[in-house]
Amino acid sequence: MHTSLLAAVLTVIALPGVAQDLDRGERLYFQHCAVCHGEEARGGGPMTEVLATPPSDLTQIAARRDGGFPVIEIARLIDGRDPILTHGGEMPIFGFVFGAFDTVLREPGVGTLLTSAEVVDLVGWLETVQVE
Repeated sequence: MHTSLLAAVLTVIALPGVAQDLDRGERLYFQHCAVCHGEEARGGGPMTEVLATPPSDLTQIAARRDGGFPVIEIARLIDGRDPILTHGGEMPIFGFVFGAFDTVLREPGVGTLLTSAEVVDLVGWLETVQVE
């Protein structure tokens, strides 16, 4: 088995979970996402008028899914594995901007995902801004 693949597999097996830095997640949001999704994460950022479809309200992710916040699904959208085409093109893919895919993200009952620490922090912060 290739050394880096073996290291990734052992990391997934060995790590109990990931500590999220929610302050860094918030900073990343304002640096990379607020221009489209707005300062309150409700859509309507300054780029909205040039997009074919307005960005979604990120405070309603859980509400749109019967109260559950889909951690892995959101991480896959941010890091580019699941492209979003409703903006008239792909959403900017931040997985490679944010760093190496070297951090395990776990979602009970769903599974694990190898992504970047920055994506994990951003997803953690997004989960904190959910409203009913």
